[in-house]
Amino acid sequence: MASVTAAAARAGLQAVPVPVDARGVDVAALDATGAGAVVLTPAHQWPTGVVLAPERRLALIDWAARRKAVIVEDDYDAEFRYDREPVSALQGLAPDRVIALGTVSKSLAPALRLGWIASPPALAETLARAKQLSDHGSPGLDQLALALFIESGRYDRHLRRMRAEYAARRRVLVHALAEHAPGVRLTGLAAGFHAVAHLPADTAEQEVIQAARSRSVRLYGMSTWRADHALGPPQRVFGFGNTGQRAVQAGIALISDLLSNPH
Repeated sequence: MASVTAAAARAGLQAVPVPVDARGVDVAALDATGAGAVVLTPAHQWPTGVVLAPERRLALIDWAARRKAVIVEDDYDAEFRYDREPVSALQGLAPDRVIALGTVSKSLAPALRLGWIASPPALAETLARAKQLSDHGSPGLDQLALALFIESGRYDRHLRRMRAEYAARRRVLVHALAEHAPGVRLTGLAAGFHAVAHLPADTAEQEVIQAARSRSVRLYGMSTWRADHALGPPQRVFGFGNTGQRAVQAGIALISDLLSNPH
């Protein structure tokens, strides 16, 4: 949210938060804002993990057509899905209204700073000019190395190997919570590297975070990413993309009492 808000401000625009529920972005609420563009992660919404429902996808495309608006689709972790088939991109439904963003920051490494944009032809020149002015272009050698990596088939093999590894870490997280904090419900697990834990209603977010930190376990509260930073309902975002299986198991065991009995 902070990065989108900052980018909008730099462009002389104002970012307006829109509610997200279990079916994805609330298109009626979006329409009521009068916005001319929307930025969203429909395949695996950050940070709730929900998938944009089919009827919401159609409503969103209809909204863009009626408003002559632009949809910016950030497909940041589409390569890593576990319990379901890959979700189709919005860009394929309305290529004249959707700007699709992709990146290797999740599949390879953030330090590569490589990504891509599939945009409507009418916006291509404007986007290319903005890119040129912002950083004079991405590193050429890095792009060539990535192209060779993809063409050789090694990128696909890497994705298969890492998909299995992340799926294993995900299983460890699910089993550890079932063993040590069975009352905690997890959502957002269909893809990516994080899950959302729903905690008892009387959980004090900051107190739990501080208590966990004193045990050398770092937790993230959902309030960090809410537009209004509301403390409720109490939820934790558990990331396992940069945490090994043993560390996940040990970390949950260390804080199990904080998750099940926050007081």
